[in-house]
Amino acid sequence: MSQFVVTRISRIAEVPPLAWNALAGDDHPFVRHEFLHALEASGAVGPGTGWEPQHLTLWQGDVLVGALPFYRKLHSWGEYVFDWAWADAWQRAGGHYYPKGVSAIPFTPAPGPRLLLAEGVNAAEAVTTLAKEWENDDRLSSWHLLFADEGEVAQWRQACPGLIPRRGVQFQWRDQGYADFDDFLAAMTSRRRKEIRRERRRIRDQGLVLRRLCGDEICPDDIRHFFSCYRLTYLERGQQGYLNEDFFQLLRTDMPGTLVLIQALHQGKPVAAALCLQGAHSLYGRYWGSEVMADCLHFETCYYQGIEHCLANGLTLFDPGTQGEHKVARGFAPRMLTSLHYIADPQFADAVARFCREEAGHVAAYSQSTMDGLPFRSSL
Repeated sequence: MSQFVVTRISRIAEVPPLAWNALAGDDHPFVRHEFLHALEASGAVGPGTGWEPQHLTLWQGDVLVGALPFYRKLHSWGEYVFDWAWADAWQRAGGHYYPKGVSAIPFTPAPGPRLLLAEGVNAAEAVTTLAKEWENDDRLSSWHLLFADEGEVAQWRQACPGLIPRRGVQFQWRDQGYADFDDFLAAMTSRRRKEIRRERRRIRDQGLVLRRLCGDEICPDDIRHFFSCYRLTYLERGQQGYLNEDFFQLLRTDMPGTLVLIQALHQGKPVAAALCLQGAHSLYGRYWGSEVMADCLHFETCYYQGIEHCLANGLTLFDPGTQGEHKVARGFAPRMLTSLHYIADPQFADAVARFCREEAGHVAAYSQSTMDGLPFRSSL
């Protein structure tokens, strides 16, 4: 018999922030109570959004010893591990792919912990206990664990051998002991070093000045301007952003110490902005937008300023967001990721597993080709 009692909660507010954050740690702001609460309180997730919170909590008596973000999903938007083709195939075969279960951080393809456990808790037993929550739920077609740490992925696979792994790639910067940005550039080939310096000069030549604001330096008007830029990024593609201004203002008030706002100014007025979140050792670049068209502005705002911030503050990892081979030439190396998928129907599970095995070979080849394109004089 399990030592745990599992409780589903429809609002993160049902758990005290201190109890949840004691499990979340200090390097992954997206699993903190404040971040998940901001998503719910702003209406970005919840009724009518297709993201229905049903977070799983593990209790020993009245003590919270484990938690797993969990959503009942009615679509596949905002996940960044794309399964639209699976849904289409299953529904053409007469099945119902939605609703499905997802353990992920909405709209946030940042690798990190998903299963949060107190020190000393038996991880294998916790995983086995939680797996029964979707294995025994015949209302869900499947369950999907997205962007979890590799150590956690291994725990899930050991406890639940039927989970299907799917491989993916992101690009991240890691500090290799660089003293400053010039020292980072010195590790590159002469050609790339000159090109990056040219890109940075181009910012100055266009009359743009960059500044970084951290924590309490960020005021409501700064967030308001940032949000207008963020919204423009989507409007240019005829879309609406997943997140609203209330969400970002809640981050500013509830977890200001995690925020780094990078602004580009022209004649003293902000014209572009990128918002990052930081943990104890890592920086996560997530949101960006601009009111102006300017050469190399995206590279400066979203990449180079983040690297400088890491070097100035002792952060060893910079995750600038998903996608983009253009990051490779600027020193961001590929990182292989694994998502896990439970498919209730055995025949459908076999088809998905075959697809993932074939796809994995292409992903591995792509990762190697991008690794070969890194601009450093010697392999890092």
